[in-house]
Amino acid sequence: MAKQKFQTEVSRLLHLIVHSLYSHPEIYLRELVSNASDALDRLKYLTLTDEQFKGYAFMPRIDIAFDPEGGKWLSVSDTGIGMDAEELALNLGTIANSGTRQFLDTLGQDAKKTSNLIGQFGVGFYSCFMVADSVEVTSRRAGQDKVYRWLSDGQGEFEVQEVDAKQQGTTVKLVLNERGREYASRWRIEGIVRKYSNHIAFPIHLHFTEDKKEKVEQINSASALWRRPKGEIKDEEYNEFYKTLSHDQEDPLAFMHTRAEGALEYTTLLYIPRQAPPDLFWVNYRPGVKLYVKRVFITDDEKELLPTYLRFVHGVIDSEDLPLNVSREMLQENQVLRNIRAAAVKRILGELEKMAQNTPEKYREFYKAFGVCIKEGLYQDPANRESLLALVRYKSTTQEGLTSLAAYKERMGAEQKAIYYLAGDREEKLRASPLLEAYRRKGIEVLLMDDGIDELVAAAVGRFQDTELKAVNRSGAGEDLATDADKSQARQLAPLLAKVKKILGEEVKDVRASSRLADSACCIVTDDSDPTVQMQHLARALGQKDLPEVKPILELNPQAELVRKLQGLEDEDLLADVSRLLLEQALIQEGAELKNPAEFARRLTRVISRAL
Repeated sequence: MAKQKFQTEVSRLLHLIVHSLYSHPEIYLRELVSNASDALDRLKYLTLTDEQFKGYAFMPRIDIAFDPEGGKWLSVSDTGIGMDAEELALNLGTIANSGTRQFLDTLGQDAKKTSNLIGQFGVGFYSCFMVADSVEVTSRRAGQDKVYRWLSDGQGEFEVQEVDAKQQGTTVKLVLNERGREYASRWRIEGIVRKYSNHIAFPIHLHFTEDKKEKVEQINSASALWRRPKGEIKDEEYNEFYKTLSHDQEDPLAFMHTRAEGALEYTTLLYIPRQAPPDLFWVNYRPGVKLYVKRVFITDDEKELLPTYLRFVHGVIDSEDLPLNVSREMLQENQVLRNIRAAAVKRILGELEKMAQNTPEKYREFYKAFGVCIKEGLYQDPANRESLLALVRYKSTTQEGLTSLAAYKERMGAEQKAIYYLAGDREEKLRASPLLEAYRRKGIEVLLMDDGIDELVAAAVGRFQDTELKAVNRSGAGEDLATDADKSQARQLAPLLAKVKKILGEEVKDVRASSRLADSACCIVTDDSDPTVQMQHLARALGQKDLPEVKPILELNPQAELVRKLQGLEDEDLLADVSRLLLEQALIQEGAELKNPAEFARRLTRVISRAL
């Protein structure tokens, strides 16, 4: 078969790998063993569920061999499902994952820093080019007779051809480069396998020569880690199992190992990573949880195993009650799986709540990486909303760092009836908002919500325990601050308010006296029944282009010097210009777009000219 070129993304990936993307080249062996284990898992599943394979002689094993003389080669073989010519070209010549270009751009910015990400995208195979001048993959698809060989030096091309060979499953043979020859050693290979792959559920055999005799020795325990009693498992074993599952280089932030017996019998081993994967916010994110039934691998591509907002969790779910031939459609409707999922969610949220209470620094690390996901859960998962509300954190006008809703409630004054918040797109902009002036003056804490989904989530939640969440940029919030003096000043300002409202006409919903301003002359707020400026931005970002026009409410500060001067102004043209400028400056401050920027500039020029 003629030579074929790698997909462009693969060529870029290989370039990054060859230039020391991995800080620990030994990872290549973990990746090859992990791929071999997956191939065995998939064939085992077919022998139990597919009539075509029920008589298949399945003898699962992984074999590692090396050149005992000059350390020139190393091979990893498995008796798994294998690949035909088309699968070899597809699986080893392309990366079938949309978003790959963005992923590679991220890697290219700081290859060392993001070296642990390759395996998370199912392309760990390419790590073998760190230690090899060329790679040969010989494979026979289970149930077929033909054997094919894939060959490449990693320089941009590969070839696939049919060969005359005896082969069951797949053999990956590396022609080692100078860097890779250090791995052609019994003790080196044995140490790497026991460090990274001891828990692989199939036997791994090492072929070596001792006293001029060829020997074969099993070098892993070959037992499913999650099925062992917790008391027998060391933290180091949990951590290494996590690294094999996730292809992460770091230890997890936390793990939960649960065995349930009774009406349902199942085991879960779930991990919380330290850092967010690059596909966390991609629509086609890669789920991190594998499903087993009676220790038989079923799928690692099912997004129904955990809710979307917990997509960062890695681990294993092993059920004794599901059928082995369970389909994707059955998984989505299966009551057993729904019950396991519900219990797993409660276990994860309980672990996070315990972390927040007992190790707040550790929880801050988690929240920095995955806080947005917890907020998504508030919107998506009403059944667990109370647990999620205990986990969410926000910035504040009175506290350093982040604060919980419970801590905010403890600080509330006796007369305060609501939890106040202001949502927007940048913390600096929120802190400078004139809407906060009266709250600061009266010593009332306001939560600052600067994540894109915050306002949507807060509106959906509505209350924390028995206390309302109230946005300070809503018209109703100002009524909470109004004193008798404010009401008296509003009555005195009534003639000016009427004039300004007449001038602005259909541009505003109303013009009112403000009790929420201390220094600024004006602000805009939104009627309680209308979407705020931030909500409108979010709706447009989600593709809603034809939104109905929302008219703001303009509030004027009776105590501001400019507003007091306007009360006695007789020049109607100047009053008209200033009234519109006040509205426009308030709109700009809220992040709204002006309908006619050119007219705004001309108006501003006229007023400045008169002032000079």
